[in-house]
Amino acid sequence: MRDTKPYPLSAAEWAEIIKVPAVREAWGLTNEGVTEFAAYVYGARFNFISGSPGYVGDLYVLQGDALTDVPPMVLRRDEHHTLVVAA
Repeated sequence: MRDTKPYPLSAAEWAEIIKVPAVREAWGLTNEGVTEFAAYVYGARFNFISGSPGYVGDLYVLQGDALTDVPPMVLRRDEHHTLVVAA
């Protein structure tokens, strides 16, 4: 059975996300902490299972508080379990 529900991000997940260079660049982060970033960005984690051979694991979706600003960003874990922007 597939679990397609979104899950809220923990403080630890937010902290890991704001360390990703592409996230920092997209949102122009400098010294913002988890609380400040999470206050204006929607974030959810999915337990992703590919319908064909491919990625299985955490998938993070981020969306700013303006639809005309930064486009939605999707993050996944690479082979080293590091968060990267999904291509």
